Amino acid sequence: MLSPSAINKRIHNRLPVAREGFVFIALGVFLTGLSLVLSFYFPALLLGCLTLFTIYFFRDPARTPEVHEMGLLTPADGKIVEVTPSEYPSESKGERAFKVSVFMSILDVHVNRMPAGGRVSEVKYHPGKFLVASLNKASEQNERNAVTLDTHDGRRVVIVQVAGMIARRIACWVNQGDEVEAGQRFGLIRFGSRLDVYLPADSRITAEPGQKVRAGETVIGYLS
Repeated sequence: MLSPSAINKRIHNRLPVAREGFVFIALGVFLTGLSLVLSFYFPALLLGCLTLFTIYFFRDPARTPEVHEMGLLTPADGKIVEVTPSEYPSESKGERAFKVSVFMSILDVHVNRMPAGGRVSEVKYHPGKFLVASLNKASEQNERNAVTLDTHDGRRVVIVQVAGMIARRIACWVNQGDEVEAGQRFGLIRFGSRLDVYLPADSRITAEPGQKVRAGETVIGYLS
């Protein structure tokens, strides 16, 4: 089995910027250069600043996950906005679970990482609205993509990428049947969004509302 570092090099990780941002960065560089050639200096300044922000937004820093026994890592950078008893989404609805939600502002790293190692048993996209991602109802009404992970010890964790009011593009880089490792990159959501994690109901949750977390590093709970 590949190590996390080897997998990350193979999947979307040859540069410190996510590939989803390449087209925006290239467009920004082109328009900035064109403005300079045409002596439109003020627009060039604005476009240059916007391009730098785009590079910052799509940054993809290298991280070395510290995997704890039975520990689950947060799949996203940002702030914990909800920790509550819930049910698994989609076809598993009705089965008890614990839900931990992370809100990503436009200033947070938006590359998403796996909370644990295991096998991806399902990837399912759901069309929907584009409500403000910090609202709890966004979990059910917004456009979203659910990734179901069967951990190495047979437990089920569902990670749901939820689009926000500005975000109009969910990228998922894993497929059904893929073997993954804790901290491995698996996707990205553009421009402010939310990640919901559904854990087994008997998990010991350590995440707290208002807590700042870092994908692939912060432990949000432990499987029993």
